[in-house]
Amino acid sequence: QVQLVESGGGLVQAGGSLRLSCAASGRTFSPYAMGWFRQAPGKEREFVVVVRRSTGITYYADSVKGRFTISTDFAKNTVYLQMNSLKPEDTAVYYCAATTYYSNNYYHGDSYDYWGQGTQVTVSS
Repeated sequence: QVQLVESGGGLVQAGGSLRLSCAASGRTFSPYAMGWFRQAPGKEREFVVVVRRSTGITYYADSVKGRFTISTDFAKNTVYLQMNSLKPEDTAVYYCAATTYYSNNYYHGDSYDYWGQGTQVTVSS
């Protein structure tokens, strides 16, 4: 069994920064990709960013491009999300996700088979 554990959420003022971490524990696994999703109150879960293990290519949601940066240490199956210039609309529970299956649609949550418990990010105006 694989567990993903996020950390680093919190309360920050608009324009501030936070860094989220996600570490995998449990049995050894080699994910095809790891990424982040978020869910704001009353809204659907939405894709934020994904990185493919084999190529290092990243895909970002338009809403976070230029502000958020994903980085990884796949040797430790750890992924980070540096969030800068945060806005109140970034407020959400952020979930780390990993997939051990190849997909041509990493934007969709159904492509992932492991999820973290989520970490709350609150941005005040």
